[in-house]
Amino acid sequence: TGKKNSSSMKEFILLGLSENHRVQKICFVVFLLFYTLTVAGNLLVVLTVTSSRHLKSPMYFFLCHLSFVDICFSSVTAPQMISSFLVENNTISFAGCIGQLFGVHFFGCTEVFILTAMAYDRYVAICRPLRYPALMSRRLCGRMVGVSWAGGFLHAALQTLPTALLPFCGPNRVAHYFCDVHPLLRLACADTRAEGLAAVANSGVISLSCFLILVTSYVVILVSLRGRTLAGWHKALSTCGSHIIVVILYLGPSTFVYIRPSGDLSEDRSVAVFYTIITPMLNPFIYTLRNGEVRGAMRKLCRRKV
Repeated sequence: TGKKNSSSMKEFILLGLSENHRVQKICFVVFLLFYTLTVAGNLLVVLTVTSSRHLKSPMYFFLCHLSFVDICFSSVTAPQMISSFLVENNTISFAGCIGQLFGVHFFGCTEVFILTAMAYDRYVAICRPLRYPALMSRRLCGRMVGVSWAGGFLHAALQTLPTALLPFCGPNRVAHYFCDVHPLLRLACADTRAEGLAAVANSGVISLSCFLILVTSYVVILVSLRGRTLAGWHKALSTCGSHIIVVILYLGPSTFVYIRPSGDLSEDRSVAVFYTIITPMLNPFIYTLRNGEVRGAMRKLCRRKV
């Protein structure tokens, strides 16, 4: 059986978050609400930024892309997970599983790079305010977003291809609510230590290095604020506060899951909920509640539509 190729496995069964029927019913309602809020909230941000004549600064350009990525990222995992609470065996085809694996890493990594680009934007805005229009030109912002999408695609391809080429000959029960590298490596009929290390090196290093870059950028920003007035401190920190919260909520859990070799998968499942479901839902609230310009533009958009 070890010589069978990946095509011998036609489908996988996703075990989901819980096998307790009462917990599943509660989870169905809770996560359906979360997913609805994620799509509605992020779609509202995209429509607000694209339709407003006042939200044309680089910060809002990046925020619009971040919200679009959040919709895609959450849609790769949430619908499959929500349906798992209603069925006995939540099956996914081999092609669907590999597609989901690619989508999770493509949109997840793109989000990491966009968050990093947003941190650079905040650094220039606070530390180089006079040169901000020249340094953060429309062309540069477009290139940064383009590189984020291209980097996400390359990362996803490097994660997906080695996993897709592994031989799977049974069992087919994936100990997760979506197809990810570590749970699939456990099911392969081959020695997967090299693929496991490659996955840690790829996802783990990207998550950790971007996290360290982001933390460093905020340390530099805080150091540059020495000697400024209290009003200057307040303005700078209110500008960065939303971004810091999102970075901690998203990169903290994802770094924990990917920086270490394959460990306790039930632990990984619980932590993954934060960066696949919770953070994409909270992003629109975090950014809009702390931003008067976006709130005002949203009210105008809603009045126009009504």
